[in-house]
Amino acid sequence: MIEKLKSLTKTKSFHICMIMVIIVVILFIVGMLVLRYSVEGETNMPFELSKIAIISSQEGIDNGKTDTRWSYDVHQANDIYLYIDKNENYDKTEIIKSINIENFNIEANNKENIKIYKPDTQEEKVIFKYKDEDIVQNIEYLGDVESDLKNLKVSNQGGIIAFRCSNNNVVEYKSNDEEIKHDELLKKSNVTNESLQMKLSFDLIIKLESGKEYQAKIEVELPTRNVVEEGTTSSEITDLEDIVFKRIHN
Repeated sequence: MIEKLKSLTKTKSFHICMIMVIIVVILFIVGMLVLRYSVEGETNMPFELSKIAIISSQEGIDNGKTDTRWSYDVHQANDIYLYIDKNENYDKTEIIKSINIENFNIEANNKENIKIYKPDTQEEKVIFKYKDEDIVQNIEYLGDVESDLKNLKVSNQGGIIAFRCSNNNVVEYKSNDEEIKHDELLKKSNVTNESLQMKLSFDLIIKLESGKEYQAKIEVELPTRNVVEEGTTSSEITDLEDIVFKRIHN
């Protein structure tokens, strides 16, 4: 029996079978590693997304019509803040070169009215304004010594970046009342919270001076809570396990 086994191991077909088995095992291991990476992504990045804060509100913009005391185009805005923190468990020194927000995709009934705004550089008292020149397809925050939302700068060791997703011209509101409250315009116009619902997705790309780049797809549902009834609402997302960053360069 032993002699037969020895003779079998010396045959060409046996060697071919062993090589095929080894190749299959290697491919299986590689496949498992690829699958694990696709699910878990980077597990020890130098910088991490720690929180997403969303403020939903409503505002009437004077449309210039004079047949009533008040005439507004009512917008429903969602201001989104992304918190990027340094990973204290990362044992190397890295510097943020830039953080990009790209590939916006919107699922909504009236998506043609939904616009993305960058922070306004001219207004001092507010971060966002409804200016055509502030409408963007993508946003880049450059790494700097300190964060500066208005000028699209983020601290090179982590900071806050932001943008606005606004549902413009939801309804036209007219009134001859002595005074109005902007946070009641949607309710008085009989707009439902369900009609405002949208799903926004975008790519967040963190680029480092070392050449490393990390990318994740983020999805959020807007507006938060019941903005029609409450006027202004807010929420914080800290459970970010479903957001997977993958290295796309170096």
